[in-house]
Amino acid sequence: MLRSSLFPAGKVYLSVLVDCFDGLLPSWTISTTPDSKLVNTMPDHAISHLPEGAHPFIHSDRGCHYRWPGWIERMNKAELERSMSKKGCSPDNAACEGVFGRLKNE
Repeated sequence: MLRSSLFPAGKVYLSVLVDCFDGLLPSWTISTTPDSKLVNTMPDHAISHLPEGAHPFIHSDRGCHYRWPGWIERMNKAELERSMSKKGCSPDNAACEGVFGRLKNE
């Protein structure tokens, strides 16, 4: 999931992957631009560390980044199942929303 924050140096974007089993972040990326490189490199790291034969679900919100051909190609190549939140239903993506909520509190 992608979120932006304003810092003294300007706006930065954070894309995280949350493991819903243990709540850890197996992968994340930060960039000053919300482009395909930011979102596409985030799962690459996680995919490279998956055990052989693992095909987890990747759940995301409905952002355009997760409908880009590069993202879909990565998911299909790694044989990952894609899942998307319903429109306007952030509880569907509670694990990522919780991470961003904790970051805001810190």
